[in-house]
Amino acid sequence: MKKIVLVGYMGSGKTEIGKLLAKKILFPFYDLDFLIENEVQKSISELFSEKGEIYFRRIEHELFVKQIQKNESYVLSLGGGTPCYANNHLILQQEEVISIYLKASVSNLVERLSINKKKRPLVKDLDATEMHEFIAKHLFDRGFYYNQCKHVISVDDKSPTDVVEEIKKMLL
Repeated sequence: MKKIVLVGYMGSGKTEIGKLLAKKILFPFYDLDFLIENEVQKSISELFSEKGEIYFRRIEHELFVKQIQKNESYVLSLGGGTPCYANNHLILQQEEVISIYLKASVSNLVERLSINKKKRPLVKDLDATEMHEFIAKHLFDRGFYYNQCKHVISVDDKSPTDVVEEIKKMLL
């Protein structure tokens, strides 16, 4: 059984790469943010606005644990902050989990997130300079947790298809 878990900062391509990978290896794909939205019947943005980050992180942890306990192979993309809360980073080290950190540079993330930042509650009100500083600080703060993954793949200057091929080779 293979539980492939994709980790990385928002905008690193976890969902897009996860969907492509799952299709290529014929595994079901799950997105933790989507599982949360289904559970609470609200968007992540609405949940943050109405209930706050602490409530969101509690629901996120509960659904992450529930997903990991499933007795099936799958590809799962996590939210950017998931590994940093409630000892979720320890789950990434479990024997049956193949955790992969999709590592992107700050400048690459700023470029990606600037395109559709309204859907990103943590950066929606930041200009480019503020966003660069915010992401750099977050990556510094979250680096320890992201690097608990068993594998690290740089996504800078690579297409999602290239990253999927790299992951497939690693899985062999």
